[in-house]
Amino acid sequence: MNFEGKIVLVTGSSRSLGAQIVKDFASKGATVIIDYNKSEEQAMKLKKDLEELYRKEVLTIKCDISNEEEVISMTNKIMDKYGNIDILVNNAGICDDSLFDEKKKSTFLKVLETNVLGTYLVTKHLGKHINKNGRIINIASDNGLGDGYPESCDYDASKAGVISLTHNMARFYAPNINVNCICPGWIDSDMNKGLSDNQRTEINKGILLERFASKREVSNVVLFLASSEASYVNDSIITVNGGLSSEK
Repeated sequence: MNFEGKIVLVTGSSRSLGAQIVKDFASKGATVIIDYNKSEEQAMKLKKDLEELYRKEVLTIKCDISNEEEVISMTNKIMDKYGNIDILVNNAGICDDSLFDEKKKSTFLKVLETNVLGTYLVTKHLGKHINKNGRIINIASDNGLGDGYPESCDYDASKAGVISLTHNMARFYAPNINVNCICPGWIDSDMNKGLSDNQRTEINKGILLERFASKREVSNVVLFLASSEASYVNDSIITVNGGLSSEK
C-alpha cells in the first residue's frame, strides 16, 4: 500500500493505538497529522521521531474533540496548512471503568461526549474538506456489539453509538467518501496495561486465538480500509478480536 500524497488525520494519535496508526501511515508515504489532548510530550516526541525518520513535516494539534470550538480551530489549522485531507481516522476515545451502581453522571457524560459527540464533531467539521474518494474510519469496540460489561456500560454504550454513527455517516457522505468502522477486541494497549496476569489469562480463555491483538494488527486493518484495495468496502462494521469462543 502506498499513501504518498495523501493527507491523514488520526485523532487521539499521540500514544497507543493512535500512535501506531500514525506511524504506519507515515511509513507508507502519507502526510500525517497528530491530534492530542493531554499527552503533549508524547505527541511532540512522536512528531520529532517521524520527521527525522521520513523527512516530512508532521503537523501536531492539541484538540479536545468533545469541545466544538477546539474542533473548529483544529479544522481551520488543517485547512490553512493543506486545504483538504484524504483520510480521517476517528480514534480518540476514553473509558472510565467502575462499578455499575457507583458511576457518576459527570464521568458517564464525559465518556459519551468524547467517544460519540467527539467523533460526530470532528467528522461534521472536517467531512466537508475530505477529497472525493476519501475515507472516514471510525474506531469503535466489540463492546458495542456484544453483551457488554456492567463496569464499562458507559463505554459500551458510547461504542454502540459510534457504530450507529458510522451507518448514518456512510449514507450522508455517499457516494464520494467511504465510511467504515473497526471494532477491536482486547489489544495490548495503554487502556489495558493495568490488567494483572491472572486477568489476562482469564480473558484469553474467551478468545479463539488465546491472546490479545498487537496494535499493529488493528492498524493493518485501518490501512487496508484507507487504501485503494478497499474501494468497494463501505458502511461495514469489521470486528478485529481474534474470534470469541463459546466460553466467553
